[in-house]
Amino acid sequence: MSNKHVLFISYDGMTDPLGQSQVIPYLAGLTKSGYTFTILSCDKPAKYATHKEYVQQLIAPYPITWVSIPYHKNPPVLSSMYDYYMLKQTAKKLHRNNPFAMVHTRPGLPQLVALYLKKKLGIKFMNDIRGFWADERVDGGMWNLDNFLYKRVYHFFRKKEDECVRIADYNTCLTYRGKEEILKWKTVPQPVKIDVVPCSVDLELFNPAHINPALKNTFKSELGLSDNDFVISYLGSIGGWYLTREMMQFCKVLLDKKPEAKFLFISNNNHEDIINAANEFGIPPEKIIVKFGKRHEVPVLLSFSTYSLFFIKPCYSKLSSSPTKHGEIMALGIPVIANSGVGDVKEIVEKYKAGFVLDTFDVAAMNVVVDKMLDPATVFNTAAIREGAKDFYDLDKTVATYAAVYQKVLG
Repeated sequence: MSNKHVLFISYDGMTDPLGQSQVIPYLAGLTKSGYTFTILSCDKPAKYATHKEYVQQLIAPYPITWVSIPYHKNPPVLSSMYDYYMLKQTAKKLHRNNPFAMVHTRPGLPQLVALYLKKKLGIKFMNDIRGFWADERVDGGMWNLDNFLYKRVYHFFRKKEDECVRIADYNTCLTYRGKEEILKWKTVPQPVKIDVVPCSVDLELFNPAHINPALKNTFKSELGLSDNDFVISYLGSIGGWYLTREMMQFCKVLLDKKPEAKFLFISNNNHEDIINAANEFGIPPEKIIVKFGKRHEVPVLLSFSTYSLFFIKPCYSKLSSSPTKHGEIMALGIPVIANSGVGDVKEIVEKYKAGFVLDTFDVAAMNVVVDKMLDPATVFNTAAIREGAKDFYDLDKTVATYAAVYQKVLG
């Protein structure tokens, strides 16, 4: 057995944007330290069919093997139990064929598989706490605790999350606020062995100097945009803890004062929810542009932005959240409009003078920010914002932190 062969388990598919931005780049970087990887992921069948070859191209230069099993959504709970069974069986088979020195997991079902591998087979376990997973399901409206079944499921996973922290050989989390919270937990022995590894950004991909002019011209024509447009962008998923209505209300407040503004939603899901929210606030359809972008297209689409907006539900689970989009936006030198109560976002924006942060979602607070945005005296230093992304979200720093943790576990 190689003491550098690692199994990485993710319930998020590699054919999802998250897998391509927050899994593959890390593992590719870690291969430079001599590690080899097997990625085990659950992929939505339609996305797997469409994006399988693209993912294989991403990992082709590296000693990374990718094993995908289908993700099942229905029926609730039972489908997840089946996915867990398949993840566990596949992991056991892979270990028999080419033993793993360590299992590195994202939250949720992969942690349950890691617990099994650690307790039954003695495989070392690196617990990557990418969020307070069970609480995220409640805060995002996926698990209603008034429902007896979901309440049972919630308490089951909360206990398992504590068990993972207790028996893992090492833990990591995304934010300093999340680490502070974990170090207060009375359900686990303290102090927890834990390091902070923020979501990172590929500074080469998200580099304003590397924007493809031909692709940008193609999008200009397709989307009806020009370099001089006042564009507010949104990048990422719609729904759950992403506050579409509040963001659209902000867009309306801005539009009332800046009638020529346009709103570009770069999203891979729920496009009808964007249109419905715009209608609710009386935003004309021609002001809303919705576009799905592949990973290499996202920086080009973002490059149209005057500002980029994201409001995320400020709830308990989001203390542990490091929005991937934040680092990517900052790396392009684009100022953000965000809200407080989400991980380290407020502290980062204020430290690097990288935009505006709202503490409440009332219209008065929105008007204050809009007035600042439209004030000719407001000028953001795009180069300084990008330097802030380099300082906080640099992929190389993230990989180095992971490598140090791997060294602690594997020697």
